[in-house]
Amino acid sequence: MRLDSDDFELFDLPRRFALDPAVLDARRRELQTQVHPDRFVAQGNAAQRVAMQWAVRVNEAYRRLKDPLQRAAYLCQLGGVDIEAENNTAMPSEFLAEQMQWREALDDAASSAQVHSLETQVAQRQEAGLIELGRLLDTQVDLPAAAAAVRALMFVDRFAHDVDERAQALGQ
Repeated sequence: MRLDSDDFELFDLPRRFALDPAVLDARRRELQTQVHPDRFVAQGNAAQRVAMQWAVRVNEAYRRLKDPLQRAAYLCQLGGVDIEAENNTAMPSEFLAEQMQWREALDDAASSAQVHSLETQVAQRQEAGLIELGRLLDTQVDLPAAAAAVRALMFVDRFAHDVDERAQALGQ
Protein backbone atom coordinates (compact mmCIF):
# COMPACT_ATOMS: atom_id res chain seq x y z
CA MET A 1 0.00 0.00 0.00
CA ARG A 2 1.10 3.53 -0.80
CA LEU A 3 -0.37 6.71 0.64
CA ASP A 4 -0.42 8.24 -2.84
CA SER A 5 -2.49 5.39 -4.34
CA ASP A 6 -5.90 6.39 -5.61
CA ASP A 7 -8.87 5.16 -3.59
CA PHE A 8 -9.60 2.30 -5.97
CA GLU A 9 -6.00 1.06 -5.83
CA LEU A 10 -5.97 1.41 -2.06
CA PHE A 11 -9.09 -0.77 -1.80
CA ASP A 12 -7.93 -3.09 -4.60
CA LEU A 13 -11.11 -2.40 -6.57
CA PRO A 14 -11.65 -1.77 -10.27
CA ARG A 15 -11.88 1.89 -11.22
CA ARG A 16 -15.61 1.81 -11.96
CA PHE A 17 -18.75 3.57 -10.79
CA ALA A 18 -20.54 0.28 -10.13
CA LEU A 19 -19.23 -1.15 -6.87
CA ASP A 20 -20.44 -4.00 -4.72
CA PRO A 21 -21.10 -2.37 -1.32
CA ALA A 22 -20.44 -5.65 0.51
CA VAL A 23 -17.01 -5.96 -1.11
CA LEU A 24 -16.23 -2.32 -0.29
CA ASP A 25 -17.25 -2.82 3.34
CA ALA A 26 -15.22 -6.04 3.63
CA ARG A 27 -12.15 -4.36 2.13
CA ARG A 28 -12.53 -1.48 4.58
CA ARG A 29 -12.57 -3.87 7.53
CA GLU A 30 -9.46 -5.63 6.18
CA LEU A 31 -7.60 -2.36 5.70
CA GLN A 32 -8.62 -1.00 9.10
CA THR A 33 -7.33 -4.16 10.72
CA GLN A 34 -3.99 -3.75 8.95
CA VAL A 35 -3.49 -0.08 9.81
CA HIS A 36 -5.12 0.28 13.22
CA PRO A 37 -2.75 2.28 15.45
CA ASP A 38 -3.18 -0.18 18.36
CA ARG A 39 -1.33 -2.79 16.30
CA PHE A 40 1.76 -0.58 16.41
CA VAL A 41 1.95 0.19 20.14
CA ALA A 42 5.11 -1.86 20.61
CA GLN A 43 6.81 -0.05 17.72
CA GLY A 44 6.60 3.38 19.32
CA ASN A 45 4.99 6.76 18.75
CA ALA A 46 6.34 7.30 15.24
CA ALA A 47 4.87 4.02 14.01
CA GLN A 48 1.56 4.83 15.66
CA ARG A 49 1.48 8.26 13.97
CA VAL A 50 2.07 6.64 10.58
CA ALA A 51 -0.64 4.09 11.34
CA MET A 52 -2.99 6.95 12.25
CA GLN A 53 -2.27 8.61 8.89
CA TRP A 54 -3.12 5.34 7.18
CA ALA A 55 -6.31 4.94 9.20
CA VAL A 56 -7.40 8.46 8.24
CA ARG A 57 -6.53 7.77 4.58
CA VAL A 58 -8.56 4.53 4.59
CA ASN A 59 -11.56 6.26 6.18
CA GLU A 60 -11.45 9.17 3.71
CA ALA A 61 -11.22 6.81 0.75
CA TYR A 62 -14.05 4.68 2.10
CA ARG A 63 -16.37 7.69 2.51
CA ARG A 64 -15.57 8.84 -1.03
CA LEU A 65 -16.13 5.40 -2.57
CA LYS A 66 -19.26 4.64 -0.55
CA ASP A 67 -21.13 7.77 -1.63
CA PRO A 68 -22.21 7.43 -5.28
CA LEU A 69 -21.96 11.17 -6.05
CA GLN A 70 -18.56 11.52 -4.45
CA ARG A 71 -17.40 8.37 -6.24
CA ALA A 72 -18.64 9.70 -9.58
CA ALA A 73 -16.96 13.08 -9.04
CA TYR A 74 -13.76 11.30 -8.03
CA LEU A 75 -13.84 9.14 -11.18
CA CYS A 76 -14.24 12.30 -13.26
CA GLN A 77 -11.32 13.89 -11.42
CA LEU A 78 -9.13 10.82 -11.93
CA GLY A 79 -9.98 11.03 -15.63
CA GLY A 80 -8.87 14.67 -15.75
CA VAL A 81 -12.35 16.26 -15.71
CA ASP A 82 -13.18 18.58 -12.82
CA ILE A 83 -16.90 18.68 -12.06
CA GLU A 84 -16.57 22.42 -11.34
CA ALA A 85 -19.46 22.33 -8.87
CA GLU A 86 -18.70 25.83 -7.56
CA ASN A 87 -18.08 27.48 -10.94
CA ASN A 88 -20.35 25.73 -13.40
CA THR A 89 -24.02 25.92 -12.50
CA ALA A 90 -25.32 25.87 -16.07
CA MET A 91 -28.10 23.31 -16.44
CA PRO A 92 -30.44 22.32 -19.26
CA SER A 93 -33.65 24.35 -19.32
CA GLU A 94 -35.86 21.30 -18.71
CA PHE A 95 -33.86 20.49 -15.58
CA LEU A 96 -34.19 24.06 -14.33
CA ALA A 97 -37.93 24.01 -15.03
CA GLU A 98 -38.25 20.78 -13.02
CA GLN A 99 -36.32 22.35 -10.15
CA MET A 100 -38.56 25.44 -10.19
CA GLN A 101 -41.69 23.27 -10.18
CA TRP A 102 -40.37 21.27 -7.25
CA ARG A 103 -39.45 24.43 -5.33
CA GLU A 104 -42.91 25.88 -5.89
CA ALA A 105 -44.55 22.61 -4.87
CA LEU A 106 -42.43 22.49 -1.71
CA ASP A 107 -43.24 26.11 -0.88
CA ASP A 108 -46.95 25.34 -1.31
CA ALA A 109 -46.87 21.96 0.47
CA ALA A 110 -49.05 22.16 3.54
CA SER A 111 -49.71 18.48 4.14
CA SER A 112 -47.70 15.36 4.73
CA ALA A 113 -49.19 13.82 1.58
CA GLN A 114 -47.91 16.68 -0.58
CA VAL A 115 -44.42 16.42 0.90
CA HIS A 116 -44.45 12.64 0.53
CA SER A 117 -45.34 13.04 -3.16
CA LEU A 118 -42.31 15.29 -3.61
CA GLU A 119 -40.11 12.82 -1.72
CA THR A 120 -41.19 10.09 -4.12
CA GLN A 121 -40.50 12.23 -7.20
CA VAL A 122 -37.08 13.24 -5.92
CA ALA A 123 -36.14 9.66 -5.00
CA GLN A 124 -37.11 8.48 -8.48
CA ARG A 125 -35.05 11.27 -10.05
CA GLN A 126 -32.07 10.38 -7.87
CA GLU A 127 -32.30 6.70 -8.81
CA ALA A 128 -32.58 7.50 -12.52
CA GLY A 129 -29.66 9.91 -12.22
CA LEU A 130 -27.44 7.30 -10.59
CA ILE A 131 -28.30 4.78 -13.31
CA GLU A 132 -27.39 7.40 -15.91
CA LEU A 133 -24.11 8.12 -14.11
CA GLY A 134 -23.26 4.43 -14.21
CA ARG A 135 -23.90 4.36 -17.94
CA LEU A 136 -21.87 7.51 -18.58
CA LEU A 137 -18.92 6.41 -16.46
CA ASP A 138 -18.74 2.65 -16.96
CA THR A 139 -20.23 2.08 -20.41
CA GLN A 140 -19.72 5.24 -22.46
CA VAL A 141 -16.79 6.68 -20.49
CA ASP A 142 -18.10 10.17 -21.23
CA LEU A 143 -16.50 12.12 -18.40
CA PRO A 144 -17.72 15.62 -19.38
CA ALA A 145 -21.32 14.35 -19.53
CA ALA A 146 -20.79 12.49 -16.25
CA ALA A 147 -19.50 15.69 -14.62
CA ALA A 148 -22.66 17.52 -15.75
CA ALA A 149 -24.79 14.67 -14.39
CA VAL A 150 -22.97 14.87 -11.04
CA ARG A 151 -23.64 18.60 -10.84
CA ALA A 152 -27.34 18.02 -11.59
CA LEU A 153 -27.61 15.30 -8.96
CA MET A 154 -25.97 17.60 -6.43
CA PHE A 155 -28.87 20.02 -7.00
CA VAL A 156 -31.35 17.17 -6.58
CA ASP A 157 -29.65 16.02 -3.37
CA ARG A 158 -29.80 19.52 -1.91
CA PHE A 159 -33.49 19.69 -2.75
CA ALA A 160 -34.04 16.25 -1.17
CA HIS A 161 -32.52 17.66 2.02
CA ASP A 162 -34.98 20.60 1.88
CA VAL A 163 -37.87 18.17 1.42
CA ASP A 164 -36.68 16.16 4.43
CA GLU A 165 -36.58 19.33 6.51
CA ARG A 166 -40.14 20.22 5.45
CA ALA A 167 -41.29 16.69 6.31
CA GLN A 168 -39.76 17.03 9.78
CA ALA A 169 -41.38 20.43 10.24
CA LEU A 170 -44.76 18.88 9.43
CA GLY A 171 -44.06 16.11 11.93
CA GLN A 172 -43.54 13.21 9.56
